[in-house]
Amino acid sequence: MFGLLGKTKPVKIRSCRGGDKFGVAAKDVKELLTKGCKLLQLPLSGARVCLYSDGTEVTEEYFQSLPNNSELVLLSRDQTWRGGGWDGSLWSDHHDPPVFLISVVSDINLLLSSDRHAEDLIEAAKQLQSDERSPKRRKILTDLLLNLEDRSELESREDDEDWFKGVDARFKTKSAYMKFNCESRIRSYMKEVDEATRTIQKAKVRTEFLKASQYLGEKLKMEKYNGSYFNRTEKEPDRLCTQEGWFTCQGSFDLKACQSLHSINPYGSRESRIVFSTWNLDHRIEKKRTVIPALVEALQNHKSSDINLNYFYRLLFTRENLKLVHIVCHKKGAHNLLCDPKEIFNTSKVRRKRKM
Repeated sequence: MFGLLGKTKPVKIRSCRGGDKFGVAAKDVKELLTKGCKLLQLPLSGARVCLYSDGTEVTEEYFQSLPNNSELVLLSRDQTWRGGGWDGSLWSDHHDPPVFLISVVSDINLLLSSDRHAEDLIEAAKQLQSDERSPKRRKILTDLLLNLEDRSELESREDDEDWFKGVDARFKTKSAYMKFNCESRIRSYMKEVDEATRTIQKAKVRTEFLKASQYLGEKLKMEKYNGSYFNRTEKEPDRLCTQEGWFTCQGSFDLKACQSLHSINPYGSRESRIVFSTWNLDHRIEKKRTVIPALVEALQNHKSSDINLNYFYRLLFTRENLKLVHIVCHKKGAHNLLCDPKEIFNTSKVRRKRKM
């Protein structure tokens, strides 16, 4: 139909050796091959195109029925493709993988491409779970069901009552509760700052510390306790999750990223919400061992007005010093990281204007 009407169909195309996708519009397979081969610098002779998801070859008739922006793979004469994620060189006629591996990859691709809310798939997994005796396999099936029954697209209490079990009735949406959850964590850090006042013996130092604490508390209140970090309705970079509500572990304090690729969507189910409570907002430079003591030490011979309190605010309450980590990645031992001595005081050389 597209070809007869002279209309073009937009698709996404890539080679089997690279992950980059390119948008191409064509009215038929012939035009698609011509444009694709030129774009990807492949020989036109013997070239063909297939679905990225499962390797089905795209014929002229099949092309006309494809949805717009379908993901396709362009293959040269000697290349084959059996499904997303494999390098075509591994699937050439001369380097076939073991049969069992082809079967496993095919099954995984089929599962990943299935509707996550397909009732048949959910019921099948539940039946397997009830019949399964192996604890290890039951755990795998339980995790599968947890993701299959994801209801993260629902937001209100009315639409997903199960998610709100145990949640105070004043919260009408998931985002509102998650925002409150983050605020509560941040408020607890401020409470620890206030409690440190009792440990200070010198009256003059205690007075200055109270002034500093008051400033930090007022600034934190003005920033609404940074509750936006857990609120998926906020804009980036104010939130730590995707728009769908997925959070990714940022790795332990001494690593740039999580090596285990932990992720969770507390918006998806009540169980995920509860499990997310075990994730930590971890201070890289430790709050109780380092940051608060450094503030107390700085006030021994200085007034609070001499201290760069905005620096301490960032260390205590913001993403500059906070990392969201899975409980497994949370290292509770001493971090051995210190405050920057150049940032502690409001000297003329180190004072910086920062927009918080």
